[in-house]
Amino acid sequence: MAQRDRIDAESREPLEALLQAIPGGFNGISDIVVRRQTVTGLLTAMAADIPPNPNVTKTDHVAPGPEGAPDVPVRVYRPTASTGTLPGLFMIHGGGMVLGNIDGEDLTAIKLAETLGVVVVSTEYRKAPESPHPAQVNDCYAGLLWTQAHADELGIDLNKLAIYGGSAGGNLCIATSMMARDKGGPSLCLMMAPYPMVDDTNTTPSSQEITDIGIWDRAGNIEAWSWFLGGQPADQYAAPARATDLSGLPPAFIDVGTLDLFRDEDIAFAQRLIQAGVPTEFHIYPGAYHASEVFAPAAALSQRIWATRIAALQRAFA
Repeated sequence: MAQRDRIDAESREPLEALLQAIPGGFNGISDIVVRRQTVTGLLTAMAADIPPNPNVTKTDHVAPGPEGAPDVPVRVYRPTASTGTLPGLFMIHGGGMVLGNIDGEDLTAIKLAETLGVVVVSTEYRKAPESPHPAQVNDCYAGLLWTQAHADELGIDLNKLAIYGGSAGGNLCIATSMMARDKGGPSLCLMMAPYPMVDDTNTTPSSQEITDIGIWDRAGNIEAWSWFLGGQPADQYAAPARATDLSGLPPAFIDVGTLDLFRDEDIAFAQRLIQAGVPTEFHIYPGAYHASEVFAPAAALSQRIWATRIAALQRAFA
């Protein structure tokens, strides 16, 4: 069966529409500034038809940046009718270290805050190629420390603080958790990293197989890693697959689709977490491509993906 025919039928329709509008997908746009504008425009258009949610309030703040670096914007989401102390979810957006922003995660952050009844803190971070590693993880860790320092005023129970991020956000979710472990930072009750970008080598079978799906294919991944690393070798905070010690990390949740370039590196990383004694839940979804639940939210497969994540977060917060 041809690779494209293996994509879940409902999830394939919006992907085909995207590829008609942007031949070759996002990575077909060589200019990174134009690519960012295109991605932002698409996400803005997707959100335009969804009315504001009065059940969640959001406020913008600024966290002190790493030493010698700019401050870090953070956005806090809280269920409007809630009182007292709630669980917290520290959220990191995706985008291959080169794309994306807080605004693009608005709908997901609002959904999680309302559905789970938690305070969501979504962090911004600097992008490559303008700012290579370790700018990204340092910014995220600064945002996490700000969340810890302001937990009382935000109404967050630090005994129920989880971290969430997909794709590049999944990389940073894991790397920030490593940094918290290594520097004595906040304790985290769950590390949820959907389809994380963890291996800079681009040598797995799936990294060579996924070349023309249109969403995060091989050429785009190689380019992103090159920009992200900026000519320096990858350490464990850049590429978590390179970590020699995964013990002591929070309980983990990882999911990935069978048609995602990150499939095999995520399978291998989840296995290593288990071998290191980290309680790990792993799911693989036949027919799902990278971030298919974002591009095809109405598909039954997407609904199943989200229901499984929500249930795992509820268990962690319970």
